[in-house]
Amino acid sequence: MAEHEALPWQPYPELNDEARIARARAFLAEIATRRSCRAFGERPVPREVIEAALRAAGSAPSGANRQPWHFCAIAGAEAKAAIRVAAEEEERHFYANRAPRSWLDAVRPLGTHADKPFLETAPWLIAVFARRLADEEAVPRNYYVTESVGIATGILLATLHAAGIATLVHTPRPMRFLNRVCRRPDSEKALMLIVAGHPAPEAMIPAAGSMKKPLEEISSWL
Repeated sequence: MAEHEALPWQPYPELNDEARIARARAFLAEIATRRSCRAFGERPVPREVIEAALRAAGSAPSGANRQPWHFCAIAGAEAKAAIRVAAEEEERHFYANRAPRSWLDAVRPLGTHADKPFLETAPWLIAVFARRLADEEAVPRNYYVTESVGIATGILLATLHAAGIATLVHTPRPMRFLNRVCRRPDSEKALMLIVAGHPAPEAMIPAAGSMKKPLEEISSWL
């Protein structure tokens, strides 16, 4: 006898194999057009879009279903300005003192640097936090935290892209300042900052960013 409550499986739409292949290829064709944007315009994005994307992220699988994530959606000018100041300070120090030569060589074709004006220009920033501790005192910790938050963030990015919203994953190091700005507890770890909005008219894509490895290099079949 089952020791846990269970619900009936919710069936997927009945499809034949040809329809499944078509759906998979249609999603591939759409998601393959996603690119990181580093020049955003000020045109607003409705809060409802961000809410839907966060709900989609919250549907992700997670270790023991603990859902060890917190997403802080930031639209206020004061908070975005504070994040830009702190992020650029860390980035300048990183580029000048901590970044190894191999890393600088790797990102040079992408044109990245310490100046991050998009952190103020874009209508939304989403700070992604990993929650190491659970809410319940009887269950003090979460499991597979980084893996779970990574899956949820991938769904978040895919949803925003499907809504026609440009995104950028920004990872300044260290990111403890995000706990302060977002008023999150020290027990949570900031993993990344998602910049979301509409691309600026002058936005460009580094040619190197469109070069993706072929299937033969990223998969094997047994």
